[in-house]
Amino acid sequence: MKKTLLAVLILLISISCKNEMTEKGRILIMVSNTEDMNDPEKHFAGNNLWEVAPPYHIFLSHGYEVDFVSPTGEKVPFSMDPIGISSYAIKYEDFMVNAENSLTPEHVDFKKYKAVFIGGGYGPLFDIAENKELLSIIAKIYENDGIVGGCGHGPGAFANVKLSSGEYMVNEKKVTGFPNSTEITKTWAKEGTLLPFFLENQLRENGAIYQNKNDLNDKHDVIIDNRIVSTMFLPSSALVAKEMINLIEN
Repeated sequence: MKKTLLAVLILLISISCKNEMTEKGRILIMVSNTEDMNDPEKHFAGNNLWEVAPPYHIFLSHGYEVDFVSPTGEKVPFSMDPIGISSYAIKYEDFMVNAENSLTPEHVDFKKYKAVFIGGGYGPLFDIAENKELLSIIAKIYENDGIVGGCGHGPGAFANVKLSSGEYMVNEKKVTGFPNSTEITKTWAKEGTLLPFFLENQLRENGAIYQNKNDLNDKHDVIIDNRIVSTMFLPSSALVAKEMINLIEN
């Protein structure tokens, strides 16, 4: 009898723990399929591993399920060597397997997701920022009381999101991302000349209250305004994920 009761108790605890995990919900990560900037030298575009893998790890470690979506569902290229959290996510959390098996926009049900995150790398500026289906998914998640997060060039990918009212999602909201002042000093995109647009300019044009280095106490600060979470540079990508979770759970 005691053994039977113990077995039932263990089963109930197991079910309870499983439900607690699944009740946390799902988070969507958008990634780019764009390998290069379509220039003769083939400057790399893609996704920055250090801006996508750490948030993925944070979401998983807090009990959320994570799906990836990309414009085509094909190859998802990454820059940066896998070290630290990124290495852990690849080795123990199936990061690359899941990223390489990303959904396509038509297979995404926005109602399943509590939040959407876009990391950096230049790729999202080339293929997410103008993808009507992906921008619509972001808008619908946001209007369903969801959270939108981005790091580095990621906020440039959601700069053009329009809500059902016709207003830009970022309008009159504090948002940050990779700044012009840094862009024009880097050779990665030939001082920005290979880009379809400058992130800072696009956010400002669409009504965002862009936060530059002069507005922040520290250039690695995370900015939170009306369920939009953003940061300029990759060291804070995991912090963006944690702040997104805080918004979901509080």
